[in-house]
Amino acid sequence: MKRKNTVRFGEILEDFFSRPYVAAKVAEGRLPDTWREVVGERVASLTSSLKLENRILYANVTSSVVRYELFCRRDTLKDEINRISGLPLVKAVIIK
Repeated sequence: MKRKNTVRFGEILEDFFSRPYVAAKVAEGRLPDTWREVVGERVASLTSSLKLENRILYANVTSSVVRYELFCRRDTLKDEINRISGLPLVKAVIIK
């Protein structure tokens, strides 16, 4: 039996990860790293949990001063997270 339509494995993976649902799930899995990149190491260490539900990002922050600063920058945070992930992953950011 002779193979007629050979495809490289890299092309198969690229096709798989370019699907919208899969790309969104991969970006969601990378969200803690993206958060650390956007807010910085110190603020990320003060973040106790991140949760994404219905495209709304919930971030629990232990410091009230940092919480207020992030609250004022929430639109910028949303835009930066979406830019880094390459998808409209986050619709809103809620800081608790």
